[in-house]
Amino acid sequence: MNHTHQLPARRSMLAGIFGTAALALSGCMPEAPASPLDTAGGMPPATRLAAPPQMTPAVKAPAATWKPAGPAPLPRRITSRAQAVREFAKVPAGDFGLEVRGVQLGLPKGSKYLALTFDACGGEHGTGYDAALIKALRRHQVPATLFINSRWAQANRKLTAELVADPLFEIANHGTVHRPLSVNGRAAYKIPGTTSVGAAYDEVMRNQKYLQSEFGATSRFFRSGTAHFDVASASLTRKLGLIPMNFTVNLDGGATLPASAVRRAALGMRRGDVGIGHFNRPGGDTAEGIAGALPRMLDSGIRFVRLDKVL
Repeated sequence: MNHTHQLPARRSMLAGIFGTAALALSGCMPEAPASPLDTAGGMPPATRLAAPPQMTPAVKAPAATWKPAGPAPLPRRITSRAQAVREFAKVPAGDFGLEVRGVQLGLPKGSKYLALTFDACGGEHGTGYDAALIKALRRHQVPATLFINSRWAQANRKLTAELVADPLFEIANHGTVHRPLSVNGRAAYKIPGTTSVGAAYDEVMRNQKYLQSEFGATSRFFRSGTAHFDVASASLTRKLGLIPMNFTVNLDGGATLPASAVRRAALGMRRGDVGIGHFNRPGGDTAEGIAGALPRMLDSGIRFVRLDKVL
C-alpha cells in the first residue's frame, strides 16, 4: 500500500490569509518553554481549504455492506530508544513539512469513506473541551479519530477516559510536548522541533505509553505538533508501529475559522479525504460549522469512518 496519498488538484493553498493570526488564536497556541525539552507546539495555520461544495448525491449503502479492513499489525516487539538512536544515527533528515514521504495524508485509493480527525493539544491555552462538537458527532453517530496530547489528557483525565470508552471514537497519539517531529531540530512557525532521534522517540513514545498505561488506549496513528515531520522522523514513527498521519482538508484553521468556513470546508470533502479540526477550543466555531454540515453530508450518502478501520 502506498504510504502517502497525493492531494487532489482541487486543493488550493491559502496565500497567508490566516498566517500568524491563525497560530496565535489556535487551540494549540505555543507557550513559553519550561525547559529546553518542554516547548509547547502550535497548530499549522489554514494551509488548505476545501473547494466550494459540489457534492454529488450518492446512494447510501446499507450498514451490512460496510466491511472495512482491519488495523495494520503492530510490531511484535517495540523498538527501544537505544535501538532507534543506533539505527537512525546516520539516516539523513530529508525533507521537512506537512506532506513528506512516509506521511499518510488521505485514505487508501478508491476508499468509499471520509474520515474526520480532531486534535487536542494541551498546554496553557489548549486544555479546553468542545463538548458541543463531541455532542454533535454523537447525535449523528459520526465516528471520528481524536488525536490527544499528553498534556491535554493529564488535564482532562475523566474526559479522556470517557472518550476512550466510547466506540464511536478512536484515540490517536498527538505527542508528548507537542513539537514538530524532526531529528535535527527544524522548526515550524518558529516552534522548534525535536532535536535528535532520541528526542523524536520520546515525543512519540512517552505519550504512547502514557495513553496505554493510564487509559488502556493503544494508538495506531501519530500526528506531531504543527503536523510537521521530516522524512527520517516519519520513518522512525513507522518503525515504532504507528502511522504518521496528517490530512487532506484543513477544516478549521487551528480553530480560528468562522462557522461558515468550517461548514464549507466540510461540505467540500470527497471520498478518501481526511479532515483535521480541533476539539480543545470550545470558544471557536468548529462545532457550529461541523454540526451545520453533517446533516447534508449524511443525507447525500456520505459515510464516515475511523482511521483504524481502513488503514
